[in-house]
Amino acid sequence: MIQLEQVLNMEVSVGFGENHFTMSHGSFRYRQKISGKRRLVLTGKEKRGNGYLLTYQDKKESGKTVCQFRVSVEDTQIRVAADGEDAGYNRYWITFDTNPKEHIYGCGETYSEFDLKGQNVRIWVAEHQNTRRISTKIIREKVLGKHPQRTLAFERYESYYAQPTFVSSDKYFVHCNVNAYSEFDFRKADKITLFFQERPELILDSGSSFLEVSEKLSALLGRQRELPSWMYDGVILGIQEGTQTVGEKIDRARAADIPVAGVWCQDWSGCRKTGFGYQVMWNWKWDENLYPGLDKKIAEWKKEGIHFLGYINPFLAIEKKLYTYASEHGYCVKDKEGKDYLVTITTFPAAMIDFTNPAAYEWYKGLIKENMIGLGMDGWMADFGEYLPVDCVLYSGEEPSVIHNQWPAIWAKMNREAVAECGKEKEVFFFTRAGHTGTIRNSSMMWTGDQHVDWSVDDGMPSVIPATLSLAMSGYGITHSDAGGYTTIMHMRRSRELLLRWEEMNVFSPLLRTHEGNQPVNNVQFDSDEELLQQLSRCGRMHVALKDYLMQCVNEAGRMGTPVMRPVFYHYDEEWAYREKTEYLLGRDILVAPVYKEGEVKRECCLPKDTWVHLFNGKEYSGGKVEVAAPIGEPPVFIRKDSSYFEELMDIAKV
Repeated sequence: MIQLEQVLNMEVSVGFGENHFTMSHGSFRYRQKISGKRRLVLTGKEKRGNGYLLTYQDKKESGKTVCQFRVSVEDTQIRVAADGEDAGYNRYWITFDTNPKEHIYGCGETYSEFDLKGQNVRIWVAEHQNTRRISTKIIREKVLGKHPQRTLAFERYESYYAQPTFVSSDKYFVHCNVNAYSEFDFRKADKITLFFQERPELILDSGSSFLEVSEKLSALLGRQRELPSWMYDGVILGIQEGTQTVGEKIDRARAADIPVAGVWCQDWSGCRKTGFGYQVMWNWKWDENLYPGLDKKIAEWKKEGIHFLGYINPFLAIEKKLYTYASEHGYCVKDKEGKDYLVTITTFPAAMIDFTNPAAYEWYKGLIKENMIGLGMDGWMADFGEYLPVDCVLYSGEEPSVIHNQWPAIWAKMNREAVAECGKEKEVFFFTRAGHTGTIRNSSMMWTGDQHVDWSVDDGMPSVIPATLSLAMSGYGITHSDAGGYTTIMHMRRSRELLLRWEEMNVFSPLLRTHEGNQPVNNVQFDSDEELLQQLSRCGRMHVALKDYLMQCVNEAGRMGTPVMRPVFYHYDEEWAYREKTEYLLGRDILVAPVYKEGEVKRECCLPKDTWVHLFNGKEYSGGKVEVAAPIGEPPVFIRKDSSYFEELMDIAKV
């Protein structure tokens, strides 16, 4: 762990810089011009109460104090904050000596990598699935051929969820109270350099176990609340295209003995058909033409145990009356000419609501309360949050480049308040995809965003596992993914095998939810044939059988911040586990090793030293590398024999 002595000897450099951002479809190109960078000399360590005052001077101007840092120590926690008056610098580099053999995790959500040692991580929320990256992927596959294990360089990635927090395998964490753009540089084996564009405050703490580290980190950043019990009662089916279609698909699912806990109808507010596919009309009121009688059907379905979920994001369709109202009242984010700032999303422009305007904030929250909860919804996808342009003008007058990272947390806060103000916290939940500091305490659940409907390790099904685990190590404990993925474009099409494998993986997650994708007609769906229906029936029944165990795990996340889905090393200090990104633990007692390669019917797994029983074949293993058969419907899942839930968990395979 980082010792106080390392903090008291940290290296500091300062300078000036100017940012240049350009945004396209939520993706940000970034460059900066830095001048006057100087490495400072530590000239004083003055003991002050329960801490120290560190003084740094310019090596070239002897005796001139450039900056000071206040170091406070309370029990195992160390806080480091810039002290005194601001000297006018807007660039800070802080470097610590660290263990060359440690592994680094977190920084929000990372897809292609889990262990961040050797990487430089950009802390800036953005659209992960941007058109530039998708185009690069398509061109690369056309030239080099499809190769699911080939990835782009890490620095080419952006993430929906970027948070200035990391956890070390040495069982300490560092969280930085900053919001502006920053970079965490883990490329040197024996040093960590943190780059900031504002006066930083760092909080460091440690524990004797990862359980203790999570408990301390979540005490600092917040914890998720318990989720409604009904959401564990089966599958939430992603269905679209109107009341009749939804009803027909519900009937088909129930006839196949699929336990249906809910339907997620993202087009409840209408649809638009674009070159990208079938997309939601961003006008947050019930579309009575597409969904006639929906209010009555929601009540009817709920009596039958089927809950209705919808969709919302921070944008408004400029063709509709809600936008007209918002624009007339000055509720939209502005450009520098005072006009509504229109942001292009896939193929169409949309307006953003200015959450720094109190009246706009309350009005938009009212749409959630009245048009969604008031209609009878018990949940929704709270999409986006990453798109705030840095060249916009906000009602508050705040600098957009500083507020940009905070936007997802503000968005989550609005959704949480809407639920709380309606008195529905035990009945209603929502899930978000974007995040930064503050999202954890405000969001009900994450989903891992818009994966491709393929097997690629950087964007497809395999990317879900490192994304989930990196969120877990950032303090976010409850996560799931779209079963089957979302993004369909050009040659990408969802296969039966992919959907079947994704569903069986998502059984072993807090929420089992399907998605039709952006081009439903080009994707295999849960009800495309009888085998798919039967597979989902079994997956749904297995998920229901996990209800008590999942509720206990979620309760633990709420009480102690322990992630529901966690890395193997969380409980097993084995060297291989610190590099593992294709397996995970569901709670303490279930190890899941999904089949993530096309065409495979067996898998080599690595088991930690313990006694494990294969859920489907009943064989007992004591750890190490094992190869097991993995036909569709029987993924490699192992139950810890010493679990107090052992008999109950082994019964899952019998449903």
